[in-house]
Amino acid sequence: MDLLLLLLLLMLLLVLLLPQPLCGKLGMKCPLILDHQDGEKPCSYYRPGDLLIGIVTTASEITPTTFPFNMAPSSQIQLLSYRKVVRMICNIELVKENPQNLHNLTLGYNIHDNYVNTLGTSDALLDMLSTGEANVPNYSCGRKDKLLALVDGASRDSSIQMSTLAGTYKVPQVSVRIASEALSDKSQFPFFHLMFPKEGITYPGIVQLLLHFGWTLIGVFTTDTEKGENFMRSFIPMLVKNRICVVISQLFSVTGSTAFLRDALSKWRQVNIFVHFIEFDSIWDRILPFHSALEGLPGPIEGKVWIMTVSGYFPLKKDWHLKHVHSIWSFPFQWKKSWENDNTYKSYLFVESEFQAEYFHCSVSKHTFSVKGRRRCTQKAPVETQEKKNKMRIQNDGYIYGVIKILAHAMSAASKPQRRRKTGEERLGAPRLQPWKFHPFLKKRELYNLSLIKVYLDQNGDVAADLQIISRVVLPKEDPINKQLGTFERQKLTINQDALSQLKLLNKSLPQSKCVEKCHPGFVKKAREGEPVCCYDCIPCPEGTISTQEDTTKCNNCPDDQYPTENRVQCIPKRITFLSYEEHLSIILISFALLLFLITGFVLFIFIKYLETPIVKANNRDLSYILLVSLLLCFLSSLFFIGRPRKATCLLRQTVFSIVFSVAVSSVLAKTITVVLAFLASKPGNKVKRWLGKSLANSIILSCSAVQILICAMWLGASPPFPDSDLHSQPGEIILQCNEGSVTMFYIVLGYMGFLAAICFTVAFLARNLPGAFNEAKMITFSMLVFCSVWVSFLSTYLSTKGKYMVAVQVFSILASGAGLLSCIFFPKCYIIILSPNLNSKEHLMAKLGE
Repeated sequence: MDLLLLLLLLMLLLVLLLPQPLCGKLGMKCPLILDHQDGEKPCSYYRPGDLLIGIVTTASEITPTTFPFNMAPSSQIQLLSYRKVVRMICNIELVKENPQNLHNLTLGYNIHDNYVNTLGTSDALLDMLSTGEANVPNYSCGRKDKLLALVDGASRDSSIQMSTLAGTYKVPQVSVRIASEALSDKSQFPFFHLMFPKEGITYPGIVQLLLHFGWTLIGVFTTDTEKGENFMRSFIPMLVKNRICVVISQLFSVTGSTAFLRDALSKWRQVNIFVHFIEFDSIWDRILPFHSALEGLPGPIEGKVWIMTVSGYFPLKKDWHLKHVHSIWSFPFQWKKSWENDNTYKSYLFVESEFQAEYFHCSVSKHTFSVKGRRRCTQKAPVETQEKKNKMRIQNDGYIYGVIKILAHAMSAASKPQRRRKTGEERLGAPRLQPWKFHPFLKKRELYNLSLIKVYLDQNGDVAADLQIISRVVLPKEDPINKQLGTFERQKLTINQDALSQLKLLNKSLPQSKCVEKCHPGFVKKAREGEPVCCYDCIPCPEGTISTQEDTTKCNNCPDDQYPTENRVQCIPKRITFLSYEEHLSIILISFALLLFLITGFVLFIFIKYLETPIVKANNRDLSYILLVSLLLCFLSSLFFIGRPRKATCLLRQTVFSIVFSVAVSSVLAKTITVVLAFLASKPGNKVKRWLGKSLANSIILSCSAVQILICAMWLGASPPFPDSDLHSQPGEIILQCNEGSVTMFYIVLGYMGFLAAICFTVAFLARNLPGAFNEAKMITFSMLVFCSVWVSFLSTYLSTKGKYMVAVQVFSILASGAGLLSCIFFPKCYIIILSPNLNSKEHLMAKLGE
């Protein structure tokens, strides 16, 4: 109880002591004691202003050794130069020279060097966030200015550390370089504003570049850091998606073993393209291990292309060990043409060599409880940047200038509401802009127009930029030459063909990097089992397909009206074919049809001339006339099948042919039945005699033909034939044909004709031995045998042929079957009429009957 009371009294005493305005003094403090060495104390550069920005940069280089936690970073750091600090300060001065940037407001700064380590970064941030003399955030005493924005210009991956600390106070943070992709996550880093594209902007360009030059077999290397592992996780899937094989990949350090590298390069000697993710090491540290591994390989070694994923330029010298390097590629940002018209921006800066002595007053904090341990250098005079003799010449950084200019415009816009009016006059008062009120002004899209590089917002709202593709080509005993081989604008790759031609003139043509030679058009890739997808065989495209590009994975079908050439590299129009009148086959068929037509007409003429002779009168003279006329029409109907198929010919040819042939076969059937009835009637007491006569024959012809007419009418009514084109039956041909409409009806028509012919053949065969001088039963039997043989052969041949030859087969069948009927039935009679008239007499007829 006494102890609790004592604690309460102590807390009350602290509450009474805290409100006392003792600037720079703290009641209770356990300072962090850091060891310092005189002359090596870290410096901070400071200038007050209406608007204050903090800058953390890296102006020093750290030695390989580490340092204890309680030792100041400066004790292990070699200060190289103030060039980075000079660039920062001079660009602020350049922005201030243009009154349109700040609108009568003054821009202050507080620049710190983080000495390439996290401890230095934390110390710098604590100093900027603490307005008192001690590094105690939220302790407001001394400086009254507030930090409005934090500029990240430091090396290594310090952006996340800075964002974590500055984000607690909602201080906006921007970077003068490409930032880590993790910082684009607004849920974790809501106060980080991208002024440059995030990491990975070059990855799509590299993939398109590899595809453009056909480099499908590559090596990928990176540092053994978290960023290197992230690179592998994001970049390699992009390569795999585009069928680019990574056959050599490794996370390694400069001091690591090269045994794996030597084995991999020995196995994959055809790999000439290497993609490197470089975080902070030099190019030389990256190339040296490869040269060591390549030196031990036997035989000639082709020059390698080294593609760097970072944006920027890499100076190379001829005395570097670059024997196995063809060229080194990088992707710097494209600059706007308008920056040349910016009178404020200077490409080169000229300042006094004694930088601190001329422009700054530096003093060390003397406060008892101060733990800053820095020399605070306050600007006392404007930094001159005009060219003068004996001044230090420094190449300016447009990235820094662009970011400072954007911040100035955004701060000026954010400060406008802070203007206030007094009685009788209007003036600008000291702005009271708070950091968290500044964020909306940094989100405006138009601010990106102030950048000197070509940045824009893509379809996802992310910052993107147009890039150049720079190749530093290594020449023997000469300085490497820079070649702009192309651009990557709006995610589209463009290659400068003139630059490639110049490389050929220098005998530095780009090497190939693939497992096998490319597959030429007409061939398709076939993967090899057990090998990467980039290793494949080239096989011809399947029949009926083509490939017009090299290294294609799929052959394409030609349009229906085209077909592939013999080498299968293009499609050409198909030939239109049909049984035309000009073809030799058509001429032969037409000649036979006309010849048979004339012969049939001659036979009809003979029968008409000798109509009163016994041989003509026998077996019903009228039936002979009907048969001859139907044969005439049959021979003419074959002409419907020749020529270009049209609607009228398609409708008529099958129906006319089937009906006329049905009449012909019906008349033959009537003749056969007449022969049989005539023999039966000759027997005494037979009543069949009353059936003899024209009425029976006419009834047979009409009834049999009517059935065929009815079938054809149903065919034409339900699914009539029509002109059609067959695009696929014959390669390289479009067959113009008559589509039968209903194939079933077509075969019903043929089947009915076959049915009539079968009945006729059966009756004639049974009556072949009947007596009589002019008995036609034997001739009809033989004619029906020929007729049926022709049409049975027709079915098998018709089904096995295509195109115009199907038509030719049917025409031939019509002519052959008609010729069989004509020759077997009428030629013997014509022989008797013309050459043996003595046999054409009633006496000879009666003699035969009496036998």
